[in-house]
Amino acid sequence: MLIRINMEDLREQTHSRHYELYRRCKLEEMGFKDTDPDSKPFSLQETYEAKRNEFLGELQKKEEEMRQMFVQRVKEKEAELKEAEKELHEKFDRLKKLHQDEKKKLEDKKKSLDDEVNAFKQRKTAAELLQSQGSQAGGAQTLKRDKEKKK
Repeated sequence: MLIRINMEDLREQTHSRHYELYRRCKLEEMGFKDTDPDSKPFSLQETYEAKRNEFLGELQKKEEEMRQMFVQRVKEKEAELKEAEKELHEKFDRLKKLHQDEKKKLEDKKKSLDDEVNAFKQRKTAAELLQSQGSQAGGAQTLKRDKEKKK
């Protein structure tokens, strides 16, 4: 009976002193105190709610910071893409102009070559005409010579 009574007393003492002291120290380490700065006792529920609200406030603040950072990064990326698009349009315009210039040069060269071909054909026709007239005139002179010889 003595052991049983003392054992029960030991359990109560362990629970009330040692465990509660341990629990209190751990809660104080986490920021929970059972007294306010004026040494007036208050509820742990109130402390828990205050800590929870403080944590939620910090969480919302961090979330807002992350959102702002995301928006900033999106704007930066959009600016980069717009700049790249602008550069591509400028390059396209340069290449288009270059293509048009090359096309115009080729068309001018084709026109000049066509003109040369036409001029050559005209000279050729004129030369052939002169040659045919010359051969007809030469043939007529040969006929006259032949007639004179026969006489």
